[in-house]
Amino acid sequence: MNLVVVSNRVARGKANEPMTGGLAAALLPVVENSGAVWVGSSGRLRDGAQMEPIAQIEQIGAGALALLDLPAAHYAGYYEGFANSALWPALHSRSDLIRVSHDDYNSYREVNAFVARALLRFQKPDTLFWVQDYHFLSLGAELRTLGVKSPIGFFLHTPWPARSVIDSVPNHRDLVNAMLAYDLIGFQTEDDRENFSACIRADLCLQVRDGIVKSRHGRTRLAVFPIGIDADKFAASAAKAASHPDVSRLRRSLHGEKLAIGVDRLDYSKGLVNRINAFDRMWTMHPTLLRAASLLQIATPSRESIEAYGNLQSEVARLVSDVNGRHGEADWTPIRYLNKGYGQGVLAGLYRSAQVGVVTPLHDGMNLVAKEYVAAQNPVDPGVLVLSKFAGAANELDSALIVNPHDIDRMARTIATALSMPLNERRMRYEIMMAKLRRHSIQQWFADFIEVLQDNEAQEAGESEPLPAAPAGFHTSRLVTSSFRYH
Repeated sequence: MNLVVVSNRVARGKANEPMTGGLAAALLPVVENSGAVWVGSSGRLRDGAQMEPIAQIEQIGAGALALLDLPAAHYAGYYEGFANSALWPALHSRSDLIRVSHDDYNSYREVNAFVARALLRFQKPDTLFWVQDYHFLSLGAELRTLGVKSPIGFFLHTPWPARSVIDSVPNHRDLVNAMLAYDLIGFQTEDDRENFSACIRADLCLQVRDGIVKSRHGRTRLAVFPIGIDADKFAASAAKAASHPDVSRLRRSLHGEKLAIGVDRLDYSKGLVNRINAFDRMWTMHPTLLRAASLLQIATPSRESIEAYGNLQSEVARLVSDVNGRHGEADWTPIRYLNKGYGQGVLAGLYRSAQVGVVTPLHDGMNLVAKEYVAAQNPVDPGVLVLSKFAGAANELDSALIVNPHDIDRMARTIATALSMPLNERRMRYEIMMAKLRRHSIQQWFADFIEVLQDNEAQEAGESEPLPAAPAGFHTSRLVTSSFRYH
């Protein structure tokens, strides 16, 4: 079997490359170990209306990266336009931020068609295609148009919103119909799958029975696969990173005060304004925590050419300045605010240095930073995770302190509780969450999806008895990560 994984962005595997959780950081280790081919953008653009796709191949562990130069004429409309000014805000229930044109949608479809043509080079009789995320909702349909018969799976890393929200996206019915060209569509949570099913029923007048929908494209299974991390590997990285200069300098600078940490892309879905307001409120409600606890907020710039992101960057910087001016002293800064990314190794050490991890998005598919923070902790003296109820990770990490990021006062009190939690309770919560991270690892997520995609193919071909729908959190014991090969 040959596996071809497709995403907009790939991770190059460099030790110092900034990666703050997310899709690229999650996929890198499984591609390195599985022998899969990972196809994605090179970051370069090429001119020419009828340019032919060319992929630059790089070996990465047992697998390979195939890097595509995308068409310059359509890239802005595809990426900054439809993908990130229509789909991203809608998928995160911010339809008020949708800014898109018909030309943007055309560019989105053109880039999906371009990538489909590029993928033909990798097709073999035993190929499986696995497409990742909202950049490529129509890629499966484009592959079918080119005559591809191979199994094609799709995994959505973001939430899928309520039907009333997705209705705000121009051409959404066309896209949802195109998605049914996939044999398997995976979601992070049961709510996401239910929202998508409701969309199919209302907009396409199709029924979903036992997790399966039949359309003109054929048969599509809808299933839930919560993505994980390699918890033990991340824990080892965190212990090793304690001696890294960046981590050592941070610890020396604390002078005994406790540290909370937030690590996010600078994105309106991450709840940064609410989080900073909660810390402001905490220091007002609990003045004994002044000089006793500070926040390190790492906010990696993202999509800066999009108006909503530029506005957010200005708002967060102003708010941090206001809070520091209100609560700070000449020799103490309440919020250390950094607009840059760090490599995974350094991040692991920073997580381990913090007594509280604050992961408080307004809406998030999973949020792997929450899982990384838990895995990075010292088992002897672990920190406490404060986690938004609106992150997919809250379904698994229910031993965290769960908060509603819109309730600023309660979030402030919860952070204060986390800072004063006794050791025995911290250990108990950490051990429960760590056990779940080990059971629901990135390797298991990878293997589960591929196994269901293979079983779905066999069922459709009549080679096996009908299978029950894969339940939420479906897991199997059979790992397949050693069975892929690249030639």
